[in-house]
Amino acid sequence: MTADAPKRWKRRALSWGIAVLVIGLVAYFFVAALWDNWDQVAAEHLSFDWLWLVAILTFALAVPLTGLLWRRILRLLSPQSEVSATEAIVLQCASWLLKYIPGQVGAVVNKVLWAGKKGVSRSLVIVTFIYENVFLQLASIIPSAAILLVSLGGGFFGDNATLLIVPLLILVPLALVTYQPFFHRIVSIPARRVLHHELPPSYFLSTFQALRCAVEFIGPRVLNGFGFVVLASTVTTVSPSEWLPFGAAYVLAGAIGILAFFVPSGLGVREAIIVLVLSQYMPTAEAIVISLLARLFSTFGDGVVALIYVGLRRTIPKEYRP
Repeated sequence: MTADAPKRWKRRALSWGIAVLVIGLVAYFFVAALWDNWDQVAAEHLSFDWLWLVAILTFALAVPLTGLLWRRILRLLSPQSEVSATEAIVLQCASWLLKYIPGQVGAVVNKVLWAGKKGVSRSLVIVTFIYENVFLQLASIIPSAAILLVSLGGGFFGDNATLLIVPLLILVPLALVTYQPFFHRIVSIPARRVLHHELPPSYFLSTFQALRCAVEFIGPRVLNGFGFVVLASTVTTVSPSEWLPFGAAYVLAGAIGILAFFVPSGLGVREAIIVLVLSQYMPTAEAIVISLLARLFSTFGDGVVALIYVGLRRTIPKEYRP
């Protein structure tokens, strides 16, 4: 017992050290994003509008909804896994906040560590994480690109080809993930080298299940688009005919921002795309203000996500907390 005590102390110190480091990095990027955008928005001398609160809450609620949809994927692939809706929401909120660390490493590691505590296959959780991100991208790119093509016409994308080059290049391999034999074969290659065994076909959704889940993941994107339209309406008049293209612009910008994995939370990438699209409907100055407000309020929304995480985390048994 005496000999094991130093080892336990070192493990505990390492665990706390990693936790403090991660929290510190997230807090730094969060505050940096908040400060930069607050400073720029404050220079516009905008007056407070209660609809801003609606936009903030809408942005935040998209995260718990994504968690519930991720839980659905896990239960489809592993019906015996006992994951409550609350636990899925808390886990998703924690992973979402880790987006401030460049890339998706923090988000996937969070879920993998949780899987180890919960007794769920880590390999299965990694597969569900891939599915979640693929479905979010498909639900973002396909409807948004279609809406903007109809609203703005092919001429706009002809002049701004780079707007669709990245999402279209990534769209084909993303769509192939919904085809079970292809995805199983691709994932099995690294799995054999790292895990030294094959992943069972039961770890992968059927094509029908994958397509249905991809459609369901449109839900969080609808919330994002709605929040953005509400926000834009506080700066300028937004006619009903502009609701869909405005929402699509925000969702597509978010998808491309995620693809820029080397940038914390897609900083700067989303704003450029939003301004490019919205400037077709309004003066560029107004489009810039709306893009800055969207970044600021989505950051406030992340603050609400943090409150949801803190509020619900204590309802989960300590040994299973993300």
